[in-house]
Amino acid sequence: MATSKAVTEWRLHYMLPIAAALGYATSVIHIYGLGPYIGPISEEFGWSRTQTTIGITLATIIQALFSIPIGLAVDRMGSRYFGLFGVLLTAGGFAMIGTATGEAANWYMLWAFVALATMPVQATIWTSAVASRFEASRGLAFAVTLCGASVAAALFPWLGTKLISVYGWRSAMAAQAAIWAAIAFPVIFLFFRGAHDKKRGSGPAEARGEQYSTGTSFFEGLRSSIYLRLLLASLLFTFTMVALLVHFVPILTGNGFDKFAAAGLASLIGIFSIVGRLTTGIMLDRFRGSLVGAVAFLLPVGACVLLLAAGQDASAATVAACLIGLTLGAEVDVIVYLTTRHFGLKSFGALYGGLLAALSIGTALGPMGASMIFDRFGNYELFLWITIAFMVASSLAVATLPRPAFDAHR
Repeated sequence: MATSKAVTEWRLHYMLPIAAALGYATSVIHIYGLGPYIGPISEEFGWSRTQTTIGITLATIIQALFSIPIGLAVDRMGSRYFGLFGVLLTAGGFAMIGTATGEAANWYMLWAFVALATMPVQATIWTSAVASRFEASRGLAFAVTLCGASVAAALFPWLGTKLISVYGWRSAMAAQAAIWAAIAFPVIFLFFRGAHDKKRGSGPAEARGEQYSTGTSFFEGLRSSIYLRLLLASLLFTFTMVALLVHFVPILTGNGFDKFAAAGLASLIGIFSIVGRLTTGIMLDRFRGSLVGAVAFLLPVGACVLLLAAGQDASAATVAACLIGLTLGAEVDVIVYLTTRHFGLKSFGALYGGLLAALSIGTALGPMGASMIFDRFGNYELFLWITIAFMVASSLAVATLPRPAFDAHR
């Protein structure tokens, strides 16, 4: 029965997760795509890496402040128009970074615009629409959607490095934004529509869908110890994992790797995050989600040990990139899936908005924290040890969750 329903869901809506994946990739272009630009920007303006990456911190903190209001708006109005306008705004915001003058005020204003531009493309937009169309195969559908970040992690550092080598970092940013918008927007325009998005002639009940009538209210969810554990896990793993991704190329070049070799190894993170996401999605549809997440969150521990001990060993760096990718492919999938299963879809947008705020805070502080450690000690060793501790704590927070209340499969 569940298998038949899953097949039907994919037959009717197979393009929705693909369109959502392109949208989700757009939402992280300013984060996953910044790595190759850190060096050239720092050199041209005479900035430390902390000064260069503080823009990510500013943008994600602003996004965190508005995550719950955006989630509430999605619960009421649907996702489609947020996504359509947001993709164009985000591409424009990334391109505008290339106009930086080197003045601090100008840098902050550019990143403030990026923060506003990325609000309509945050993860709530894409996952809410997918959750409304998929029930039996929700884990795999989320995995395909969130593979957008994996594509971003694989493509954006490589593309940025190539474009910088030809055009310089300023024009490269505009070119990268234009290329990606030309790829993503047409697909999203044609295929991105959730059950909650109103069609002509449909009333609110029809547009909203029966699934949205069941679930935990927003304030009930906030008071739950389950929600607090999800918040903690979200904060800790994004603090470490996003920083690890953003600084992976600098970590390797600091160990003696050529910048193009480092960028090539960084692309493995994106490739293996696709493997991690799809594997995690399939496992979430078959096994208890908290245990799947607990195992996935421990993989970066091995990666950090390799980066600490292996130095310029290419094989060790390759394995480390693969392990990081596998977890990067699992983390948000697990949180989104567990949110829908523990709290239902009634207030999913708002509740996930709160978790997204934690994700955004971790994203804001992690890259800056790693930059500060590098600027203080001249290496990333302390940051790698912090990553080990935080990922163990995240694994424990998820592993202790009870059996979900809204689980259709068990």
